[in-house]
Amino acid sequence: MEIPHSGYRAATLLAAAAAALALTAPAALAAPLRPTAPASRAAGQQASEQRASEHAVPFTEAAVTDHGDGSYTVSWHAPGVRSVTVYAGGRQVARGGARETVTVRGLPAADRQWFRLAPDRGEPLTLADRSLHLASAPNFRDAGGYRTADGRWVRMGVLYRTSELSKLTDADVAKLRRLGIRTDYDLRSPGERAKAPDRIPEGTRYVVADVNGGDVTEVPTTPEQAVELMTAGGRAYVSLESARTAYGALFRDAADPGAQALMYHCNAGKDRTGWASAALLTALGVDRETVMRDYLATNEYRAKEVAAILAPLSPHDAAVLRPVLEARPEFLNASFTEVEDRYGTFGDYLRKGLGLDDRVLTGLRNALLTD
Repeated sequence: MEIPHSGYRAATLLAAAAAALALTAPAALAAPLRPTAPASRAAGQQASEQRASEHAVPFTEAAVTDHGDGSYTVSWHAPGVRSVTVYAGGRQVARGGARETVTVRGLPAADRQWFRLAPDRGEPLTLADRSLHLASAPNFRDAGGYRTADGRWVRMGVLYRTSELSKLTDADVAKLRRLGIRTDYDLRSPGERAKAPDRIPEGTRYVVADVNGGDVTEVPTTPEQAVELMTAGGRAYVSLESARTAYGALFRDAADPGAQALMYHCNAGKDRTGWASAALLTALGVDRETVMRDYLATNEYRAKEVAAILAPLSPHDAAVLRPVLEARPEFLNASFTEVEDRYGTFGDYLRKGLGLDDRVLTGLRNALLTD
């Protein structure tokens, strides 16, 4: 590999990033991914709105965006309702029709601003911006706030996905304490944990759930090899015994209200954490397109961090490292394909692969979904 002028630093970055993101060398290349034929978008939207009209929570779309300047955008679509009233801090802050986007300003400072969307018919929905806006952990975000295929919503403020937590400031740790973080699942290897131990609020239960089952040091030397290694890693998160043990334990605690709020993380919050979120959301009934959108959002949250890592590298080394640092559809698709190849259905992966029984799966839905 070509090493630029600051070669030692570049080589160290490359090796550390490759190892920390849990690359595994494939014994053989995977079979070609089998694309799923997309359903008609118009038909899907019509079915979604029909389910919404029959469900207690009538919203088919809703989101909150914190702009960082004291203003918030709140948007929603609630087919079949005449009006939606928006509350924050117990007072009305906006009102609109069935489909609306409003801007809210002048709210008092808060660790996290919550908005309650109350329709004139049906049950309300409570949301916040997905990101916690931690400068020391930009990929720290809520795992909830998504709608399921049957019209329910994944609760927010219960599960959080993040990158490693060694750089948290005292202020960030205090904020997590105020937000009620009770459990921290560390999906990293022993070397990663020793090099960058978590900083967490006092009293938070710390759980080691090593997905890889040990340190991995495979480093790619070409962009093509990097893609192959990342794809193999996606398959390994489904097939490795250590991964199945780790994710099974995470799912069981996620189903336990006594463990919430719960956060889980690896190094970048992208691959091992990405599959944890994808599997959890799929188990709760969130559609694949939304699951993929959540997975790829890591690229937005880590854009500045990735740019800083790549900036000092030569064009060749940057091209090799880029696939390791990015979330790409083929990496997540590799995990779903491995589920199909090994278990046939996602339900069998949950039961046979992760060892979850009906009690745990029901507990997940009860703990993480709106009624």
